[in-house]
Amino acid sequence: MPRPARPSKRTASAAPVDAEAASSPRIIGGELRGRRLPHLPGGGTRPMKDRVRESLFDLIGTAVRGTLAVDLFAGTGALGFEALSRGAARCVFAERHFPTADALRRTARELGVADRCDVRPGDVLLWPRRFPALPTDAPWLVFVSPPWAMFAATDPRHAQLLALVTAVRGAAPPGSTFVVEADAAFDAATLPDAAAWESRAIPPAVLHLLHPGPA
Repeated sequence: MPRPARPSKRTASAAPVDAEAASSPRIIGGELRGRRLPHLPGGGTRPMKDRVRESLFDLIGTAVRGTLAVDLFAGTGALGFEALSRGAARCVFAERHFPTADALRRTARELGVADRCDVRPGDVLLWPRRFPALPTDAPWLVFVSPPWAMFAATDPRHAQLLALVTAVRGAAPPGSTFVVEADAAFDAATLPDAAAWESRAIPPAVLHLLHPGPA
């Protein structure tokens, strides 16, 4: 009787699993270091890769301390909660998906930072039409990390996304920092005041940072 064929190594490795994408994002540094955030793999959120987030906060450094973090397209809230963990005074989470916004509130309670969190349900692409009231007594640390499809020039939301970046820049107090996370296909020359941005490729992402100008 012939023996059953063993699966070849080639077949077994044909569909590698992204272990990080299948697990919940974790807070990397600060007072909440090591805590995991609820995340449904394959759902509607695309958390920034842990290694990309770690590199981002290395670039930001101590500038996070005392800021108002503004996490646009918040999803799991990984960026905002990381900022709070590292010393941001408060965080505004903007999330259009109402069940996800509710999950952000639950996560804030579980992490013990609900008193420092303000969850704003709704479509941030509408903010340029009527910008919401946000505190301006401290510099902002703004994260723009939407679905990468929005960065395609052919996507109808592309112009709205750039208008959002322009609107947030115009509303932010002096000393604010801005971060746009995109893919390598995005043309950074389309950003407002494009020459002022610093771009860092951290595969699979490219981070575009606008640091505060001189006082």
